[in-house]
Amino acid sequence: GPGIYRQKRVGLHGETFHVYKLRSMYVDAERGGKPVWSTKKDKRITPLGKVLRRTHLDELPQLWNVVKGEMSLTGPRPERPEICEVLTTFIDDYYHRNVVKPGVTGLAQINLEPDETVADVKRKQFLDLLYIQNADLWLDLRMLTATGLRVIGIRGGRAMKLLSLCRAPLVVERVIIQPGD
Repeated sequence: GPGIYRQKRVGLHGETFHVYKLRSMYVDAERGGKPVWSTKKDKRITPLGKVLRRTHLDELPQLWNVVKGEMSLTGPRPERPEICEVLTTFIDDYYHRNVVKPGVTGLAQINLEPDETVADVKRKQFLDLLYIQNADLWLDLRMLTATGLRVIGIRGGRAMKLLSLCRAPLVVERVIIQPGD
């Protein structure tokens, strides 16, 4: 399929827009048109896609969304409308994350692994709202630096502690996960 594809996402104030990404999955990865979360050993991801995802280079075309004003460099990650509809039934005030423009990178993305469960989304929601409450230029610059370090392969606690961005202990302390999440 085409190397760059677009996908509908929910942005500022619930408005939808098309996000651009480098293709990392085989064409028709979501048969039947139903959105499916990716997993760690997802067989739908191409060999090149594994590299693109690990380095986050698949997100590079989203800079066009930033230029168009639909996204910011930092902020909560935009989600697909179909998934948002489901998440609102499990997570109170899920759409509160849309009071700011979505970002190419965010506090949740640099602190936590990709979502596979509702519990993962609850953890990210907590960090998204924490970001919204504390957003400033210094935080954004540190988040962009952490994202750059991830792209070149420096991940984890050391970089996060160095940049004073480690929020994982706070997530464990404050986010209540229910059985079945």
